[in-house]
Amino acid sequence: MNDTIRLVPEVKEQTLLPTPNEDVLPRRMADFGTFGEALDYAAQGVRGLNFHDPRGVLTRPYSFTELRTDALAAAYELIARGFVPGDRLALIAETGPEFAALFCGAVYAGVWPVPLPLPTSFGGKDNYIEQLAVQLASADPKMLVGPGEIAEMTAAAAVRQGCEHANWPDFTRASAKPCDLPKTDPEDICYLQYSSGSTRFPHGVAVTHRSLLSNLASHSHAMQLEPSDRCISWLPWYHDMGLVGCFLSLIANQVSGDYLKTEDFARRPLAWLDLITRNEGNSISYSPTFGYDICARRISSQTAVSDRFDLSRWRLAGNGADMIRPDVMQNFVNAFADAGFKASAFLPSYGLAEATLAVTVMPPGEGIRVELVEEERLSGSPRDLSRPARYRAIVNCGKPVRDMEVVIRGESGQTLGDHQIGKVWCCGTSVMHSYFRDPEATEACLVDGWLDTGDMGYMAKGYLFIVGRAKDMIIINGKNHWPQDIEWAVEQLPGFNHGDIAAFSIEMENGEETPAVLVHCRVSDPVKRLELRDQIRDKVRSITGMNCVIELVPPKSLPRTSSGKLSRAKAKKLYLSGEIAPFELAA
Repeated sequence: MNDTIRLVPEVKEQTLLPTPNEDVLPRRMADFGTFGEALDYAAQGVRGLNFHDPRGVLTRPYSFTELRTDALAAAYELIARGFVPGDRLALIAETGPEFAALFCGAVYAGVWPVPLPLPTSFGGKDNYIEQLAVQLASADPKMLVGPGEIAEMTAAAAVRQGCEHANWPDFTRASAKPCDLPKTDPEDICYLQYSSGSTRFPHGVAVTHRSLLSNLASHSHAMQLEPSDRCISWLPWYHDMGLVGCFLSLIANQVSGDYLKTEDFARRPLAWLDLITRNEGNSISYSPTFGYDICARRISSQTAVSDRFDLSRWRLAGNGADMIRPDVMQNFVNAFADAGFKASAFLPSYGLAEATLAVTVMPPGEGIRVELVEEERLSGSPRDLSRPARYRAIVNCGKPVRDMEVVIRGESGQTLGDHQIGKVWCCGTSVMHSYFRDPEATEACLVDGWLDTGDMGYMAKGYLFIVGRAKDMIIINGKNHWPQDIEWAVEQLPGFNHGDIAAFSIEMENGEETPAVLVHCRVSDPVKRLELRDQIRDKVRSITGMNCVIELVPPKSLPRTSSGKLSRAKAKKLYLSGEIAPFELAA
């Protein structure tokens, strides 16, 4: 190897060709001892990662061979800078070759990479710096590295934590000489993953090489990978579904991939479908519900989708990361059936960072299957016989992946039978090692190797159905209400989009709890606003049986997590502190 290595070589102007779908290198399903071994093997083939501009034009093909070369250069540079195994390296997870090389280089050096979010979801410079500082305080890294475009913010966060700061070019121009790399054991920590809701009290999930590779092998086995499969993704690399499912998995299972940056997808979501259209092999692509929703909304009824898109080779359209909405999925099918999209391609799943990623995956070809469940059963409340029964469609999230057990437990810890709703627990090789430096939080959710997911659900004939997050439950006068039920009901009114409503409970002046519903309002006329509030109040009363606090708030004021999910806890905090200011309505 040369003494001087450029981490990301400049690309000469020429016709760029993407890395191929198929390879003569025999595919191995993540059956390696460490992730470094997985990259060593993938680098022997011709597949790799491919980065695209906002319009979906290929700007940088990046073979696994190049990635390994650059990762080794990064490892040598880290060691030359004094990093030792177990040190943490915080990385702003920008979708691109720089992050990929530094992440893998840290792994080679025995350093724990810590992917952190970009500023797109945090409502301003100060909020972003605060978020970074909180996560840096938890991870205690030796250095924070990120793109030069946001260096002012990342440097400010690094100063607050007292860690070193660098930009991508400080490593892309690395010139450290090759040296011996530390030996890595499968039980060593590979990386730290912060969950998307990690704001006030962040929990860094410590994932070992063994856990990572077990999950990568399990979910690829569940998806029944085929030789011509290719991954297309816009998911952020600081979220477990993007990092593990659409980056690390591609290396460990030798799959080529195409990427749009998350912020580019937000501006031009249909570019995602353009990439899928151009793939000549089978496409695998995952998205939370809102990704499918925004694409369906961008297509007008007059648009001839078959003229622009060919989605007939979209083999697996994964759903995950938030509650799966069957109505949104049906709207997507309706919008893109003429382009060849098949409803059977949908692949619901359930997972969380504490289990590395996948816990359950639907068998390919079964699509979305739902069960209608009475809302009283979902909340555990007695049936009000004076009111007609109401039902919610609960989506089947599939079967446990290989080497994973799932059980439902009641309040006293007993295992429940089919169709009995309780807390979801899982156990398997890919369950996390611990929360980094947080033994109390670790002990609270890990019991004898079993992980308390914090989610509520039930099993039926080996399949898992997720009902909601236990901590989101609204309990008023001893009766339980799921916030999703309230939010979904309001979304049925004209003019509302998915994510426009946040429901939670608040304490009134008399000490009693009551539901509060914050709703994005795009109406400017004062009279129309009053009418809208009363309409929403009637709708919510029909669900809860009581009057609620209805607040109309400016569009885009409801906060989201770094992965794009509505953050009810943060919405409640901002509302109570006055940072979300509702519109004033006339009496």
